[in-house]
Amino acid sequence: MHLAVLGKTGISVSRLGFGSLFTSVLGPGFEESKRAVHRAVELGINYFDTAPAYANSEAVLGQILRDVKAPLFISTKLGGRPQPFDPRNKRQLIASCEESLRLLHRNVIDVLFVHEPDRPLQYAWWTDPGAVAGPILDALDELKRAGKVRFTGLGGTTCTEMAHCIDSGKFDVVLTAFNFSALFREALHEVLPAANRQRMGVVLGSVLQQGALGRRYDDVVRQKPAWLSKPRQHQFLEFYRLLDDSGISIVELCLRFALAEPAAHTVLIGPKTAAQVEASVNAISKGLLPADVRTRLDEIAAMVPFRPFEEPMILPLSNPKGYWGPGLANLGAGAPVGK
Repeated sequence: MHLAVLGKTGISVSRLGFGSLFTSVLGPGFEESKRAVHRAVELGINYFDTAPAYANSEAVLGQILRDVKAPLFISTKLGGRPQPFDPRNKRQLIASCEESLRLLHRNVIDVLFVHEPDRPLQYAWWTDPGAVAGPILDALDELKRAGKVRFTGLGGTTCTEMAHCIDSGKFDVVLTAFNFSALFREALHEVLPAANRQRMGVVLGSVLQQGALGRRYDDVVRQKPAWLSKPRQHQFLEFYRLLDDSGISIVELCLRFALAEPAAHTVLIGPKTAAQVEASVNAISKGLLPADVRTRLDEIAAMVPFRPFEEPMILPLSNPKGYWGPGLANLGAGAPVGK
């Protein structure tokens, strides 16, 4: 497993990182999660990411890692705990970090991310969004001075808003999700250039688009659910044709593509099983994609350079009838319907 320096942190992390969403009650069970984590460590993965919002992931990961002697780097997040959650309550934020330390059985958290700093309707972190200012910064400073946190970061899912937070220069690492993958390239325009300007460590999340690129959905795409735009449908069909022509599996192609991005230091996988860990490591061992495959992939990605307006962030390809259009439009306070 190759290593990369995580930006200005100086930490050397494995090029593949372990995203621990499914190392929880959302996954296949404790014993299989334990096998997956142990196999990852055996294969050289030394970076693990979790969050209070990932069900009981911190507790499960912490219990598993108690028996691991290899040096590891752990990141977790602030956001959503305790309930009711107040993102501007410094005391609660510090207490949440201390709870993460307890659950993870660690003396220090290597990277503590502000979770969804770019979605104020989810977590209103900033008292002054323009200046990227709020009590969260005081909490992070206090935790660093106390030696409980080594580095701080931003973990979000937008592009222009995230780039604004990055350009504040107040953080060490960025975890960007849902906006950089084989077909989705929005992060290239602002997020990754901003991170490069600030010499930040870059972690890529959801490079399989939360499962939309985890396997093929040929029949669903051909049937075109109402929420699937024609440009995205045509793009997926061309993508599947490339997979057939190249003989490369969808997961292998997506991981090999992501690892080639020079701005990224580590790419998270979200495995449920040890077999998935092994398959991911084997995939990246094959190196860069062939030049002709990469050229064709870039052309296919350019077919839909930005998300269509109605497209959900997580494409519901595995349950195409379970989603029907966006929610209520924000009409503004007191705005009458139809006016």
